[in-house]
Order: sequence, then C-alpha cells, then structure tokens
Amino acid sequence: MRTGRSGIPAGLGDWVIAAGVAAALLVTGLSGQSSATSLDLLGYALLAGGGLVLAARRRAPVAVLAVTGLFAVGYQAAGFDVPAVAYLFAVYAAVRAGHRAVTVAASVIMLALLPLAALASGLHDTGEAFAQARGALELAWLIAAGAAGEALRQAERRAEEAERTREETARRRADEERLHIARELHDSLTHQISIIKVQAEVAVHVARKRGEQPPEALLAIREAGREAARELRATLEALREDDPAPPRGLDHVAELVERARSGGLDATLTIEGQRHDVPAEVDRTAYRIVQESLTNVARHAAAVTASVRIDYRPDALVIRVDDDGKATPDTEPVPGVGLLGMRERVTALGGRLRAAPRGEGGFTVQAELPVSRTP
Repeated sequence: MRTGRSGIPAGLGDWVIAAGVAAALLVTGLSGQSSATSLDLLGYALLAGGGLVLAARRRAPVAVLAVTGLFAVGYQAAGFDVPAVAYLFAVYAAVRAGHRAVTVAASVIMLALLPLAALASGLHDTGEAFAQARGALELAWLIAAGAAGEALRQAERRAEEAERTREETARRRADEERLHIARELHDSLTHQISIIKVQAEVAVHVARKRGEQPPEALLAIREAGREAARELRATLEALREDDPAPPRGLDHVAELVERARSGGLDATLTIEGQRHDVPAEVDRTAYRIVQESLTNVARHAAAVTASVRIDYRPDALVIRVDDDGKATPDTEPVPGVGLLGMRERVTALGGRLRAAPRGEGGFTVQAELPVSRTP
C-alpha cells in the first residue's frame, strides 16, 4: 500500500479529504436552505456526491473532473449557491496527473454553464456587475488550482529526474572505477609480469641449452609468472578497460625501450619531426601504445629486434612499432585484450590504428593520433 509523506496510506488520505469536502459542501448548502423539497434533497445528494467522488481522483482524475463539474452545475441549477470547491480539487488532481488540455477544455465549459445554471434557478439576480465579479472570482480560483497542480507535477518530475540522475551517476562512477582498475592492471601489471615471465623462460632455456639443471627457484618463478599471466588475463576479461590512465607519457617512452633491451630485445627508439606539446590524452595514449606493443613483442613475437618510431607532424602524432618476429603476411592476427584496448583508445581520440603482419616478416603497429596545436 502506498503511503503519503505523513505516513498515512494514500487511499485513506483520499477518503479523508473527500469526506471533509463533502461535509463542507453540505454544511454550506444547509446554511442557505430552509425548505426540504424534493429538489433540495437532490441538491444535497449532489453536494455530498461531488465531495465523495474525490476519493477516486488519483485513479481516474479525468472522470472525477467530469463528475464534479456536472454535480456542481446540478446543485447550482437546484438553487444551491455553493462554490464548486470539489471541482477545484478535481482540477488540481487532473493537472497534477498531466491532463492539462482536458482540464482547460472542461473548465471553459464549466465557466459557461455555472452562470446559466445559477440564472435558471433564480440565483444572482442582483445584476450584471455582480455576475461579472463572481465569474472573475471563479476564474481566479480555477487558475490557482491548476497552477498548484502544475507546480506540484513539475516538482515531482524534477525529483524523479534527480533520483534517476543520482542512480545513473552512481552507476557510471562504478563503471568508470571498474574500467579504471582493469586498465591499470592491463597497462602496468601485465607489462611487469610479462617481463618477469619472459626473463625466467630465457634463463631456463639458456640453462638447459648449456646442459645445466635450472634451479628450482627459477622454475618456480617461471611457473608463477605463467599462472599470474593467466589469472590476470581472466580478470581483464571480466573487467573491460577504458578510463584515464596515470600521468605517464611520451617522456617515459625511453624507459620502456630501455626495459625491453634489458629483457634481451634489441630495441631502438627514433624520434622524427619538430617536437611540440600534444594534448594530455594523446600523450598518455602514445605511451600506452608503445608499452602494449613492446609487451606483445616480448610475449608473442619471438622477435630479436624491435624499433619504436615517433613522428611529430604538424597535425598528428604517429607512433610505429615494428618487430622481426614470427608473424608472416599469411598470419591472421588474433585481437587480444591489449590490441582491443589500443584500438579503443585511438578511436576515442579520432585517430587510426593499423596492426598487421609486415610483408618482410614480423609485426607492425602504427597509430596516427590527431593533435590540435594553438598558434
């Protein structure tokens, strides 16, 4: 059961208001009548009915509007000079429910019928000026009731919109945090684990090639690296990535290349063009593309050499990473989490990404990121 702001059930509150309006109408009608004719009894019934029907104003506001209007015209025609209070409540309820056009049309009809009903019953024979003043007062009350209903309707709509916005904001922040965690895991932790795993694999391979038994600790490191890489990939599948990265950019690319060299890869860095400032998003994305590319070379390519080329152009920054690994032109690249992440980053900035085997063997990743320079 729905409850109002005071904790009273909505249905009970509606009946209390309806009974109160009906009682007020009856008291007003009784105070002005001294006879008890059949017409008077009909008027009392219309007064009471006009109030009690308000109990259904939430469920059927348009029907209640029509019924209260007809009852008001009816008891005016029966000679009861009682304001159409129930109709004002119905106007408020109908406008609050969003039925503005119907309410306006019904109110225009009411303003035309009420004076005719009063004249037919002999009420308000005091002159045209009095009739005009009464009509203006009735119009003012109708406008006030409609304005109150519209004001509350707008307030409720704003409250609902604010609640929906809060929920959407909370959900978006949760998604952003989830994506941020996934991105950081992939961009930072995956790179480090891959280096550890590759170096352990190389050490085990060299030891066996020399005919030596690899130390147990080295074998444990290798297995731990493999397991960590599998667990991290599974985590990244559950947590999809894309959120602002930490503040590392083009100034730190040399560190990535040096780290790759320390892992046994003959990596080089070439910078071309006139270096200039680029947007922060482009700066971070360029770093992540180089990081991801070198990580993929170490993990998958079985390459000996890799070259990183950064070309500063007037309207774009071009990053290219080539390796001489095992990929061939006939190799179909499998888009993993890292490659998908690079493509999403580049696309989000309005750039282009090409990741494919090279004709002479190996693999190339080339990203073109647009930049807008302020003159």
